[in-house]
Amino acid sequence: MLFNSTIFIAGFLPVVLFGFFLLAGTGRQRGAVIWLALASLFFYSWWNPAYTPLLFGSIVANFLLGGYLLRHPSRGVLIAGVAANVALLGYYKYTEFLFGTLDAAFGTHWGIDDIILPLAISFFTFQQIAYLVDAHDGEVQEHDFFNYCLFIAFFPQLIAGPITHHGEMLPQFRDRDMFRPRLAGLAIGGTVFLLGLFKKVVIADPLGEMASPSFAEAAAGTIPGFLDAWTGAVGYTLQIYFDFSGYSDMAIGLALLFGISLPVNFNSPFKARNVIDYWSRWHMTLTRFLTAYIYNPIVLRMTRARMAAGKPQPRRGKMTAGTFAALVAYPTILTMFISGVWHGAGWQFAVFGLLHGFYLVVAHGWRAWKVRRGWELDSDRIVHRVTAVLLTFGCVVIAMVFFRAESVSAAMAMLSGMLGLSGERGNLARGDALMVAALLVVIWALPNVEQWMRQVRTALNFDAQPSWTERWVPLMTWRPTPVMGAAVGVAGFFALAVAFSEAPTEFLYFQF
Repeated sequence: MLFNSTIFIAGFLPVVLFGFFLLAGTGRQRGAVIWLALASLFFYSWWNPAYTPLLFGSIVANFLLGGYLLRHPSRGVLIAGVAANVALLGYYKYTEFLFGTLDAAFGTHWGIDDIILPLAISFFTFQQIAYLVDAHDGEVQEHDFFNYCLFIAFFPQLIAGPITHHGEMLPQFRDRDMFRPRLAGLAIGGTVFLLGLFKKVVIADPLGEMASPSFAEAAAGTIPGFLDAWTGAVGYTLQIYFDFSGYSDMAIGLALLFGISLPVNFNSPFKARNVIDYWSRWHMTLTRFLTAYIYNPIVLRMTRARMAAGKPQPRRGKMTAGTFAALVAYPTILTMFISGVWHGAGWQFAVFGLLHGFYLVVAHGWRAWKVRRGWELDSDRIVHRVTAVLLTFGCVVIAMVFFRAESVSAAMAMLSGMLGLSGERGNLARGDALMVAALLVVIWALPNVEQWMRQVRTALNFDAQPSWTERWVPLMTWRPTPVMGAAVGVAGFFALAVAFSEAPTEFLYFQF
């Protein structure tokens, strides 16, 4: 069941809201939690009922294991629990890839039936691993089954994030003042949801038609023409930007309808001046998880190993090349490799992760060098800012080629076309050029939803900074006025009309 489908908007959502209002509005908070948990499991089963026991079984097993770790912290039990979650994810996501790779390398001719990847397994696996680790460390403050079930299965964030943390969600489920229906929550949540729907069906989906032909040509082994390759690469980069941004807005808006706040997961990443800043804005909750549960433990272990070996620790502004390699480069590249493989089973995803790891190492090295030289880290001069943003955007576009391509060879064919190695100029339709130019203006000049609506609470614990256009254009700040209501109403009506008139398309992150 897709957020942009008629059955969800006109069927599932009104029924779930009615039941929630009936229970939470009359003070039966426990009943409201159970109702939302059951509705979320039903939402998941709509895709394939056969996989609902997998999700529910994973929830029960991890809940019981978390309870044991709370009472009896055991590193061995923790490792076994994490390994079981990773093994489940690995079986469904990587078995076919592994057997295919072995067959291609050694001619084993091992056959295996197609394994259907369960929806959301990458997301709920990470959430439950974090819960187990924190339960072992004594950081879990609540252990209630129905609240835990809702935390994992809550339908607005179940399929494609954000990757929520128990510490920010479970307290909301037991807060009577927050977890109840409000008219303001309906208005604000409905506004954010409609804006996200507009991004998805009006902007992102048509961009897919622009991007697909050149990637299909590259997958067939042909190097696209120069303009065709760039149209496909930039078109897909913009498509996934608005698709993921739209999903993130819709998830936040849906949660607000029930009085629940989700963490922000998308904060204008193409405005970033470097790739470090980019990953603090793109899939922010994934970056948070990778940093807390993979990157930081690796750095801590490396630091302890170096101290045990008697190696000097880094001093501010005077990090040696060896220290930089051990405490920055190695953890960064390994973490981003894991990030790339998490996104998909294919060498192109591994290259995507390694490429971003290389970007991050270069960015961190450049920062360390500037600190050592006594230079300012980020210049506010307009020329420097524009150059930095354009360079970062270009690096992201190149990496997105691997993210979208069907294989490494297809990605290399696309990059060859972008370098003009096909010998053909290709075609660039005037309409496509105007669309790309207009969308880049929207991305770089206009505020995002959280900035536009910063006068009210939307995302959880997020302080949206004002946009530079706010002082010049009054409409760049949302206020509950008839004009704003009419503008959102028109955009929402148009988005709903498109959504109801066409077959719904999946969000791009559903495949992960």
